[in-house]
Amino acid sequence: MCERETINLNDLPNKIQWHPAFYAATSLELNDNKEELEYRIEYNLSKEPIRIDILIVRITNKTATMHNEIGHIMRTYNVIEYKSPDDALTIDSFYKTVGYACLYKGYGKKVNEIPLEEMSVSIFREGYPWKLFDELKIIGFEIKERYPGIYYLTENTTMFPAVQIVVISQLSQDKHSSLRILSKHVKKEDVKLFLKEAEKYTEKEDRDNIDAVLQASISANYELYESVREEYVMCEALERLMHDKIEEKVNIGMREGRKESNLAAIKNIMKKLSFTAEQAMDLLEIPESQRKMMISQL
Repeated sequence: MCERETINLNDLPNKIQWHPAFYAATSLELNDNKEELEYRIEYNLSKEPIRIDILIVRITNKTATMHNEIGHIMRTYNVIEYKSPDDALTIDSFYKTVGYACLYKGYGKKVNEIPLEEMSVSIFREGYPWKLFDELKIIGFEIKERYPGIYYLTENTTMFPAVQIVVISQLSQDKHSSLRILSKHVKKEDVKLFLKEAEKYTEKEDRDNIDAVLQASISANYELYESVREEYVMCEALERLMHDKIEEKVNIGMREGRKESNLAAIKNIMKKLSFTAEQAMDLLEIPESQRKMMISQL
């Protein structure tokens, strides 16, 4: 196996795909009830760009309580809103989500096709929304922590009988690792638990979800994953994704370099990827006849 280079992701631009990772994590969280659920990602409420992050429709066994505690509040039609680590959760965000749920009910093909009592609203965010909770209490909401990190809103004026706000960082570590690692400050224990839990999944759909969660988490916490991989023999998915991340950064470095002269490109790759001059020229496919001259100018 070739020697691995350490890469600082902060040196190169990278947009982390938090929402696809959240969709995948949600599927893993509710995996025990997967046969009962139908996922409609970025569900269009109308022809205009008004979309619910996830609409989960329970298609069978509708009255039974779901296994995962996040799903205990869920009913037949479940509106899900996710705020990534960079997004704020404000009182306006809250009412926008409730508004989406109202629109979804109102867009039924016939009157009361979607009964209010068969709906739920869930909002997910990594950090505790102090300001939002204070504002909700002022206007008459009662907020109860039903499970660690899972807050039910009762005696409210939302009209919906089932509303919860999930604070991902407060979720039980041993039950919700797939959500907990969607953070820019992931804990090593959460990563280990997720990887251990991932070993039980064998179906392609589940493995793809694991990959999506890891992609986002690795992108935000590369150095931590490097240390995890060095300490333990990790699963094949992690090894592959770590390798893919290195290749991605190499390609970015090459694209940036091609905008400049070949000499500037070599310097760029050497600096950002800790490559030797020969390795950088190999990546750029510099002809042998030009290499001595370029090395003399570095």
